[in-house]
Amino acid sequence: MLNTATRRPRTSDKPVELDSHRRMAAQNATNLRRLLAEAEAHAAVLRDQKSQIEAQLLEVPAVSWPDVAAKARYVLNLYSATLQCTRFTTAI
Repeated sequence: MLNTATRRPRTSDKPVELDSHRRMAAQNATNLRRLLAEAEAHAAVLRDQKSQIEAQLLEVPAVSWPDVAAKARYVLNLYSATLQCTRFTTAI
């Protein structure tokens, strides 16, 4: 369309964003990769801490009945978590 006063085509200084959806998808993918990397790093730290706790439980003998109960509770919780994981994977 021509401007009647100057006889020039009307232009805009704003760029046309044709790739906005593509950029949003790329940004979402980047955010998901970052979150996944953080979750994996956090899981690795938790696995290390768990292995340290288990090593300590095996090394140090229980000296009282509350100690025996705490160790038994920990082992039973590990067992129940394993059972829940197997139920979940068989349901899928």
